[in-house]
Amino acid sequence: MSLSKFEVVITAIETGSLTRAGEVLGLTQSAISHAIASLEREYGFSILTRGRSGVSLTSNGERLLKYMREMLRWRDQMMQEVSAINGIEVGTVRIGTFTSVSTQWLPGILKQFQDQYPAIEVKLMEGYYDDIENWIATGAVDLGFVSLPTAEALEVVPLHQDRMLLIVPQEHPLCRQQAVSVSDLQQETFIIPKPGCDNDIQRIFRQYRITPRVKYEVGDDHAIIAMVQSGLGVSILPEMVLFRLPANIRTIPLEGGHYRTLGIAVPSMEHMSPAARRFLACTTAQLRGGAL
Repeated sequence: MSLSKFEVVITAIETGSLTRAGEVLGLTQSAISHAIASLEREYGFSILTRGRSGVSLTSNGERLLKYMREMLRWRDQMMQEVSAINGIEVGTVRIGTFTSVSTQWLPGILKQFQDQYPAIEVKLMEGYYDDIENWIATGAVDLGFVSLPTAEALEVVPLHQDRMLLIVPQEHPLCRQQAVSVSDLQQETFIIPKPGCDNDIQRIFRQYRITPRVKYEVGDDHAIIAMVQSGLGVSILPEMVLFRLPANIRTIPLEGGHYRTLGIAVPSMEHMSPAARRFLACTTAQLRGGAL
């Protein structure tokens, strides 16, 4: 058994291609194919399938993936500890993030982190809430930014409360109001994030037992803003998303105060790698210190 073969399998799955996996790992496609074939001979069954759309895991490969990731994670943690004992901060930290965090927080966090730990490599994976929770749980990332609450199995550090605001085009009748009750929005036509992208607006509707009139479900916040701008409906979005809005869009607070609580989650605080622990400390210091 070779951990390097596990790395080949995981890289092939993440890139979707044996050729791209070879480029990432600095190996020829022949070497990549040989490593996978050798592992499959050793185990006695196929791990990957190859098709026109790329490579994917077989059902048996799916069963093994989490163990491969876990073994590689422990290898990386051990090497990071060895380096720390020798007074050197090295390693790789993989982070799950979503658009508003990537735009508003990460540039400042990454700048400070790289200044403090130039030998630690940072890899980013951007997705939706559900994607990130799954990546954390399966070990695809070391830690990830999340909106609370999350799956109970994850350990979370709360970071920031982000106000939820109603957005309407400037000609909308609600523009004249300083604040709006959620209960008064029952008859409005909504454009909302599609399921899994953003669960915060759904939580507000459930709290008020409202079934909104949803005209469109969209995966991109900026697309939602553009559709509101065109008069296709209204929406409720986090304040962090609503920077540099078009001049003809108005944001209106919701009565009672509604927020999404953002945090950073890990599978286990106790078993974090040194590199991930350093990144968590850097993030909390910046956000709680008001640096961002």
